[in-house]
Amino acid sequence: MTILTQFVCLTTALVLFTFLQEGWAIKCWDCRSDADPKCADPFDNTTFAITDCKQQRLDFMPDVKATMCRKIRQKFHGVWKYIRSCAYLGEPGIQGDERFCLLRTGTYNIFMEYCTCNTKDGCNSGTKLQTSLLLFSLPLFLYIILK
Repeated sequence: MTILTQFVCLTTALVLFTFLQEGWAIKCWDCRSDADPKCADPFDNTTFAITDCKQQRLDFMPDVKATMCRKIRQKFHGVWKYIRSCAYLGEPGIQGDERFCLLRTGTYNIFMEYCTCNTKDGCNSGTKLQTSLLLFSLPLFLYIILK
């Protein structure tokens, strides 16, 4: 098999996996620290069930599907609150980079941080970014098949 054929097969597989991931539903943690302190950071997910976001719908936008996970950290009058849920609109991170969160501050001790992600199920558990095992194993798998 020529190098050009191998390159075309690899590129096709990568594009295919990219589009397939867009269609898969994501699962996210869904909790609020004002209802359960284990939802705050450091996050303790041992008592929470992960939520399948394809099962959730917004009443006021029924055709919009959740494609990301969201973590909100907010401080209002000195009290910190964490909210983890499915996200429906926007993009992951800032300009697609999930390592960064959108920060907002206001007057009199008000702070809000929005983090969105879609790299893996449960990615709204914390700030650590993990790369998909599929991304690393795909080239090796294709090399073995095409050899």
